[in-house]
Amino acid sequence: MTKASNIHIFRPKLLDTLRGYDRRQFARDAMAGVIVGIVALPLAIAFAIASGVSPEKGLITAIVAGLLISALGGSRVQIGGPTGAFIVIVYGIVQQYGVTGLTIATLMAGVILILMGISRLGSVIQYIPYPLITGFTSGIALIIFSSQIKDLMGLHTGAVPGDFINKWKTYLDHLSTINPAAIALGLITVVIVLLWPRVTRKIPGSLVAVIVTTAAVQGLHLPVDTIGTRFGAITATLQRPGIHLPGITELKLLIQPAFTIALLGGIESLLSATVADGMIGGNYRPNTELIAQGIANMVTPLFGGIPATGAIARTATNIKNGGRTPVAGMIHALTLLLIMLCVGRWAVLIPMSTLAGILVVVAYNMSEWENFVSVLRGPKGDAVVLMTTFLLTVLVDLTVAIEIGMVLACFLFMRQMIRFSGVTITMDKEEEAFQAPAHVDIFEFKGPLFFGAAYKFKEAIKQTENPPRVLIIRMRYVPIVDTTGIRTLREIYKHTRKRGTRLILSEVASAQVMQELKDARLLFAVGKKNVTATFPAALRRANDILTDQPSHL
Repeated sequence: MTKASNIHIFRPKLLDTLRGYDRRQFARDAMAGVIVGIVALPLAIAFAIASGVSPEKGLITAIVAGLLISALGGSRVQIGGPTGAFIVIVYGIVQQYGVTGLTIATLMAGVILILMGISRLGSVIQYIPYPLITGFTSGIALIIFSSQIKDLMGLHTGAVPGDFINKWKTYLDHLSTINPAAIALGLITVVIVLLWPRVTRKIPGSLVAVIVTTAAVQGLHLPVDTIGTRFGAITATLQRPGIHLPGITELKLLIQPAFTIALLGGIESLLSATVADGMIGGNYRPNTELIAQGIANMVTPLFGGIPATGAIARTATNIKNGGRTPVAGMIHALTLLLIMLCVGRWAVLIPMSTLAGILVVVAYNMSEWENFVSVLRGPKGDAVVLMTTFLLTVLVDLTVAIEIGMVLACFLFMRQMIRFSGVTITMDKEEEAFQAPAHVDIFEFKGPLFFGAAYKFKEAIKQTENPPRVLIIRMRYVPIVDTTGIRTLREIYKHTRKRGTRLILSEVASAQVMQELKDARLLFAVGKKNVTATFPAALRRANDILTDQPSHL
């Protein structure tokens, strides 16, 4: 690999944006970074708690991963850190493998993301079907909402089951333990977060909600759980947990969770960067972004963090407040570090129902219910992919949902391609002037000649009762051909030769198809004279064969 290609794969946007960087842009980036840092504070804590880990792990992730993703990433304005999409995955891994298992899985995911970037898979991930993304995003939103009901209502349930149905059954069984104060604080939080932007966007609604509800709890001595009563003090330092390398058996078990973290992290970060580009008219580098995400997910666990990716809401907040270079994202991380070191101890006073209210709003925004309904009303195939992915995400597992959703989407796509592929034996009206001689059959294949549609071609040729002396196959509407298609053409050639029929391939317009014919030696077998660029030339060649005259083509 050349040096130039290496630069193309990994070149952080920071290097480009620092050219001509001035004080005015720094002032804008600094203001945006401070605001995003304040916005990220309650979210980072809430995401960590909902994921089944201690609050400071969310802050550590926002600080370390946020700094690395901005400094090394392929987007000018991407903000990295813990996100709601990872809650389901992280919670499941922690419950099954513990925090150590999560650390190893996150490290492995970082390696996978780096390899994906080096392999130039950044552009490929962007083509994951939209119904599939909508399905699992909406499913995650519903799971996040469900996971917050206990704290939102102040229920005393003990340990809550992980699966969706039993979780709600537990809630219903403990409705008698509802805490009115917790419900009131949660609802106040939701109202403030939703309505505060009408007052001002300079101060985050989530921060206002935290301050108001925390002050109410302390001033009125409300009987509700807080971060301190649930988790104790927040450690105001970057931890360095001891990492014990697991055995081969445990590593095998963590491969699937690691791939899930990597795939979801890659998808969400590239989606966020795409949305950001639409807002600023930018052009991010997908492979650089994947490598940066991988590095961040390898380094963050070493300090006690959890998986991180690009955060769409925080990235949008950064843009709306004037952030235009990675410096804003780096300042956001430094702002969080200062908050954690200076006033982190006061975070223990935040009510759990307040964090639940914030996450309810996050879940609502993630659900994108209008897009969900729009896909449902669209093509049936897309609706099937959407509902399958959504139900599997909620009722089974996100990994299974992505795997089955991708397979189903591929099958439905192939089905559509097969439907639009076909074989005809009639000529178009504009070519009726070209009369086919007697003993000449003309077949035309339309659409990709791939494994899903090749059987149509083969069956149509075999069903001819009286073998013609010449068979012309028109291929002007064949854009691509795969190995199965080449094999089908070879079998047709052998079949016609046994029956004494000469084969002519007409109008091979696609360069890819022509190259495949050459590589498979089919041009040699059929004969170059029997591969024509136009249909009239094919008819003239057929006449030459019928009259047993040398070709003048």
